[in-house]
Parts: sequence; C-alpha cells; structure tokens
Amino acid sequence: MKIVKTATTFGGAFCGWLLAGYAAYAQNLFADGGNNIYQFSPGGAQSTFATLTQSGDGLAFGPNGNLYMAQVNNILEFTPGGVQSTFATGAGSATFLAFNSAGNLFQSDHNGNVFEYTSAGVQSKFAAGLSMPQGLAFNSAGDLFVAGGNQSPYIYEYTPGGVQSTFTTQVNNPIGLAFNSAGILFEADANSGNIYEFTPAGVRSTFASGLSNVGGLAFNSSGYLFAGSGDNIYEFAPNGTESTFATISSGVAGLAFQPVPEPSEDALFGIGLAALLAACHGRKKAARV
Repeated sequence: MKIVKTATTFGGAFCGWLLAGYAAYAQNLFADGGNNIYQFSPGGAQSTFATLTQSGDGLAFGPNGNLYMAQVNNILEFTPGGVQSTFATGAGSATFLAFNSAGNLFQSDHNGNVFEYTSAGVQSKFAAGLSMPQGLAFNSAGDLFVAGGNQSPYIYEYTPGGVQSTFTTQVNNPIGLAFNSAGILFEADANSGNIYEFTPAGVRSTFASGLSNVGGLAFNSSGYLFAGSGDNIYEFAPNGTESTFATISSGVAGLAFQPVPEPSEDALFGIGLAALLAACHGRKKAARV
C-alpha cells in the first residue's frame, strides 16, 4: 500500500495565482482635499465621498472598514456609505492617524503629543514633548514610527509599551510615513521635495525627488506607492517609475486605501474550492490506493 499525494502540484500553482489575485485586489483611494474627501477608482475616476464644514488632514481605515479623518479638535468617522459621525473630540491640532494591529487608533497632534484611542473612543496620551509630530506608521513588529519637526527633524520609534528611540534624523521636515510589504519605511520630506526610503537598520536612500510640498503617502495592495504633492497625486511603481494618478484643485493632504477584504471562498470563488484553499495553507490530501 502506498500513499499518493494529490492536489499538491496543482494546488501550489493555483495558490500562487490565488494569492497574487488577492495582492492585486482593486482598491479605491481616498484623499483629503480641502473641505472634501475624494474617492478614486483604481483607474483614477474621481468622485466626492464626503463634504466637510472644516478641512481635515490625515486619513486611515479602521478594522471595521470605516474611514477616519483627523481635524482640529475632532476625529471623524465615516461608514462605507459616507455617513459621518464624530469618533472623538479633544484631539488638539490633529494631523495624522494610524491603527495598530489591536485596532487602537493613534493620532499625532501638532501641540507635541501622540494620542491613543480605544475602539470606543477613549483617549489616552501615548507620547508627549515632541516637536510638531506628523506622519505615523506601524511596522510588522507593532512599533510606532513618528515623523516630525522642522527645526530639529526626526523620526522616532516607539515600542508597543511606549519606549522611545531615535530611528533617524536624516530628514528635513518629514510629513508622511508608510511601510511597504518588505518592511522598508518610506518618508515624504517636504522641504527637500524627496521621498526617502529607510531599511530597518535606518540606512537611507532616495526613492523619488523633485516633488513640491510632498505630504501624505499610502501603498496599495500591489505595492505601488501613492504620494500627495501640491494638487497632484503621484503613483510610483516599485522600481520608482513615476506617473500622475490624479489632480485636484484644493491640494492633497492625507491618503488612504480601503483595506483588502479577507479571503472568502464563497464570496469570491464559489463553493467547492475548500480543498484548494486548504492546500494554500500547506495541508495536503492523501489517498490510499
């Protein structure tokens, strides 16, 4: 009697296609422009997602699929249908937002603080005494990176417990931060007009240059970097090739991509592919012959 492995070679090939399909999931881009939040299809078609009574800044999607926006003294929350509510008040001069893996929201405050909010909106102070903190981003280990300063620019790194260290000072008025899937940190440098990339060890190289008032950064699921620069949104391929994705007349601040949905065999691929999905998780079927 022998054991024959089945659904292994085909399953592996299928899994490569399946996972690549998820990586290339078509996401809409959301951009903060003046008193509006704009929504862009993957092809660049623009629509107005929400109109505001005052302008905002940073954008971030929460684990519930809702969009959050930083304003002076407020953090707003929007359902996928655009219904607006106030998530939190007393946010100071809020600038950028980021969620950690536990679903807590972090918010930078130009007054020198970084606040943390539970899913219920309860606020606590995570860090204080900073120089105009702006961009926020979490790495895969759960450490928070904070960009800020103009006279004394910095990017600080915080452990989940709040222990601070200096990641780099090789920046010039850093604004937006974003990690790619390989763990490389990208930073929008407003004064120099560059986008820098940093290895986990802090080694810097120039990814793009010649931009004007570059600010918010965001990666889509295919690994393309989008950057707000003046009235333009630029798109950068992983090799650095630049193109203009969209232009809006009111200036671009924060950027955020809607999250990629969790794989669903029923919703996306139909019923009956459980065995192939199991193969994607390293499980093999064995048949006795």
